[in-house]
Amino acid sequence: MAQVPREQVGRGATGALSKVLVANRGEIAVRIIRTLAEHGIASVAVHSDADEKALHVRLADESVALPGTAANENYLDIARIVRAAQQTGADAVHPGYGFLAENADLARAVTGAGLVFIGPSGDAIEVMGEKVAARRVAAQAGVPQVPGTTDPVTSADEIRAFGAEHGYPVAVKASFGGGGRGMRTVAGPDEADDALAAAQREAGAAFGNSEVYLERYLSAARHVEVQVFADAHGNTVWLGDRDCSVQRRHQKLVEESPAPGLPDDLRVEMGEAAVRLARAVGYVGAGTVEYLVEGGRFYFLEMNTRIQVEHPVTEAVLGVDLIAEQLRVAAGEPLSVPTSGPAPRGHAIECRINAEDPAGGLFVPRPGRIDALQVPVRPGVRFDSGYESGDEVAPHYDSMIGKLVVWGPDRDTAIRRTSAALEELVVDGVPTTVPAARAVLAHPDFTGVAFTTRWLEDAVEFPAAPSAETGEAAEDGGSEGARDEVWVGGRRYVIPFFTGAGAAAPAEPPARRSRGSTTRRKAAGGPGTRGSGAVSSPMQGTVIAVAVADGDAVTAGQVLFVVEAMKMENPVRSAVDGTVGEVGVAVGDVVTAGAPLAVVVPA
Repeated sequence: MAQVPREQVGRGATGALSKVLVANRGEIAVRIIRTLAEHGIASVAVHSDADEKALHVRLADESVALPGTAANENYLDIARIVRAAQQTGADAVHPGYGFLAENADLARAVTGAGLVFIGPSGDAIEVMGEKVAARRVAAQAGVPQVPGTTDPVTSADEIRAFGAEHGYPVAVKASFGGGGRGMRTVAGPDEADDALAAAQREAGAAFGNSEVYLERYLSAARHVEVQVFADAHGNTVWLGDRDCSVQRRHQKLVEESPAPGLPDDLRVEMGEAAVRLARAVGYVGAGTVEYLVEGGRFYFLEMNTRIQVEHPVTEAVLGVDLIAEQLRVAAGEPLSVPTSGPAPRGHAIECRINAEDPAGGLFVPRPGRIDALQVPVRPGVRFDSGYESGDEVAPHYDSMIGKLVVWGPDRDTAIRRTSAALEELVVDGVPTTVPAARAVLAHPDFTGVAFTTRWLEDAVEFPAAPSAETGEAAEDGGSEGARDEVWVGGRRYVIPFFTGAGAAAPAEPPARRSRGSTTRRKAAGGPGTRGSGAVSSPMQGTVIAVAVADGDAVTAGQVLFVVEAMKMENPVRSAVDGTVGEVGVAVGDVVTAGAPLAVVVPA
């Protein structure tokens, strides 16, 4: 790959940096690498075996292979990442978001090796990244918060005791992470055991630490966050806010800035509270303070000690490159925006475009090859992506293809522009969340700012996938046509209801998906599935839980297996009362869509 000319290295305010290793993948790695190039800084990519030909690798000046496919073999291996930075002569490491971005050990390992960590100190990450400790700091800084535990929980009895005192639902949350990973909601005391086990399992897999804590779950709140930034010269500022309430499975789908409908005094109070929190731990770098807003009051949720996925909407309304600002601060320069609360210009909306099938509100991960990717050329439209036409969305990591970011002079214009851009965006080869985003933007509750974090799953209906033969939505008897809302493993799922004697294998994903069209699939329940007793995997993924053994008696609706695909856990349940036989998989097995898992012989 072409090297950055030496005469470009060290230009401008980021002159103290000459080469940066990006310890991440996908669209955030691409975003960072392109910003580095703009500032004349050489880039080093790291990649797993599955990402050998990925876009971030193609764009970087150098790349280092970290063998293996699972994230714990490469993107979560601190020693390998630091060694790659040293071997390539990098003088800094940028963690992006996710993976090790909020890992204090990585920050300390990088600085201990004499390199610059582009983020806060290990101590700040440890305090604020560990959510229980962050709650203590928030209390000391006078930041309002919902009832929660001040120590990690290790038993389901602790969840039941908390629920008895504060009421249900209760949120079980990962102490060392964010983004909805390792989070489960407990609706009642009988769900505590499953919720704790599932949250600990997912937190350990996503963040390398299975510690969890509890909070009272506010069911009618909006999710609003504040961007904070601090430098080593004593400047700490808040740079606008974002609304991230439109979520499914605790994962954000649509974000916007500024958060609509908030009183100015509340907006300022949240910003000033975020600054107090950052100053309390001597914070330096980019961070996001998340709040729940309900009844005209705000409550501290958590602080993410990294750049946020949805940072582009803030960039769009403030005209500030937040990645470049991170480079400035890491290079020892002062912030380019030294005062808090700059007035936003216009309104921006971000839609996460994921390789998931939203038909019926299921959001089933669908990895595969992107045959074509075409972004509309329109005023105010930006698309941050880790893929190009011909690239493969692998099942081993998250499902995000890219982020469609659209600016308008006001919110109504931004909504219209985003809707038009979604209509023209072409992603062929895999189903995407485009139809879901279009449904959100067209809904009167969204335009009227009448939504909460539960709104998408509780109030928005998504059409079921039509049958290729009839063109009509599948009936409840189809393998994936029904909208089945249940609490499983402590999380509210809107998932396929597999019928017949067992779970029917899904039809093949569509060969083409473009302009946000509805997914078309073959009719559910093909030969050898309906009535055969075969329990099949609904998607390609990894078996992370086997809840039954040969000879076990099961009832309809009982969880048999959990298959993780693209960081989402998907329970596979029996559709009938019967006896389990021929369990053919174990925890850790990688399965394809339709692969046999077991047989349930009807009673």
